[in-house]
Amino acid sequence: MKFLKQFSQKAILAATLTLSTTAFAEEALNLDALLKTLEQGQAVQTEQNKAREADFRSKQDQQVAMLNALTNKRDGELNRSERLETTFEENEIKLQNLTDTLSKRMGSLKELFGVLQQVAGDSSNKFQTSVVSAQIPGRSAFMDEMAKKMGSSSRLASIEDIEKVWYELQREMTEQGKVSRYNSEVIVAGGSKISKEVVRVGAFNLISDGKYLTYNPVTNTTSELTRQPSSRFTETAAQLQTTTTATVAFALDPTGGSILGLLVQAPNTEEQVHQGGPVGYVILGVGILALLIALERFFSLMIMGAKIRRQLKDDVAREDNPLGRVMKVKDQYPSVAYDTLELKLSEAILREMPKITRNLTLIKIISVVAPLLGLLGTVTGMINTFQAITLFGTGDPKLMAGGISQALVTTVLGLVVAIPTVFLYTLLNTRSRNLLLILQEQSAGIIAERSEKGA
Repeated sequence: MKFLKQFSQKAILAATLTLSTTAFAEEALNLDALLKTLEQGQAVQTEQNKAREADFRSKQDQQVAMLNALTNKRDGELNRSERLETTFEENEIKLQNLTDTLSKRMGSLKELFGVLQQVAGDSSNKFQTSVVSAQIPGRSAFMDEMAKKMGSSSRLASIEDIEKVWYELQREMTEQGKVSRYNSEVIVAGGSKISKEVVRVGAFNLISDGKYLTYNPVTNTTSELTRQPSSRFTETAAQLQTTTTATVAFALDPTGGSILGLLVQAPNTEEQVHQGGPVGYVILGVGILALLIALERFFSLMIMGAKIRRQLKDDVAREDNPLGRVMKVKDQYPSVAYDTLELKLSEAILREMPKITRNLTLIKIISVVAPLLGLLGTVTGMINTFQAITLFGTGDPKLMAGGISQALVTTVLGLVVAIPTVFLYTLLNTRSRNLLLILQEQSAGIIAERSEKGA
């Protein structure tokens, strides 16, 4: 066993020495190769550096040549700039001399051209908004060109241009005093274009088919107003269009459409009633009720009064009227004392009183309640208006004014209902009291007659 152990140790040592020798030999071989590689790389690097240096020297020569060329160009441009500055100064002097010469030669014409420029500019704005341009377009373009031409010091107006400006001004004044008829495309409700006969009243209004038209100078189009004024205005427009020789009344807008535009924006009676809202509808409802009751009472009292007047002429009592029924009491109680008959007649008159004064109290109540309802609607509308002001502020005065005007509509409606209702109540109450007085008068006569007989 000991022998085997010594043998194993020697074998292992021998193997280790063999591996070490092999590794040392391979390492020596690699170092030689590395040294050789370094020598070759050094040589290659040297050749590359030499090539780079040669390339750099050649490019340096090119850069120097370019620098010299740019320097020469800069010097040439500087010389050219000096020459141009000298030429510019000389031209300015020449231009100033020529301008002075032109001003001296123009003399008073300079003032004329200035006035012509001002007139052309003002006329251009006027022609553009004039309704005459709906029939005679293109005038403002000429005036614009003339104003620009007169604004330039290098362009002068010719005699023909001055005469045309005078002609356009004269034509505008002449057309303002004419009622002209011409055919043109009119934009109707819905956006469609229809060729119609248009009547132009001076430089104020355009009408067609009894309707007022508006002229848009931007698009050079004529269209019907979306909202027409009241019938009393449109009727005059229809009469003017159908009349060719006779003189007719016409609602003319001297502002050329401004007043008409404001007029059509104002709400009509129906729209004002709708602005009253629910309270306004209630006021109108009670007003109609009061009117119906008043009509019924008026005809009833009128018929009743006619029967009573007929009864006054007849001694025979009839059942178809209050006086006849009161007179029948005398026949029913022929032998009673006059004081008892007086009580019976008073009772008969009291029975007739509800028929004569029926529903008059309701009319009186409506005349009192209607303005109170109007006040209620006004207060409610004012509350809504101030709530809107709280939310949106007072930046738009029209919003606040519109809300207040709507709130006041109910007050107007209440007064409109209350005032005639008071008159109706007074009229009907007076008529009913007159009928009752007739009954009382005839009753007193009957009592006096009975008293004379009893005496």
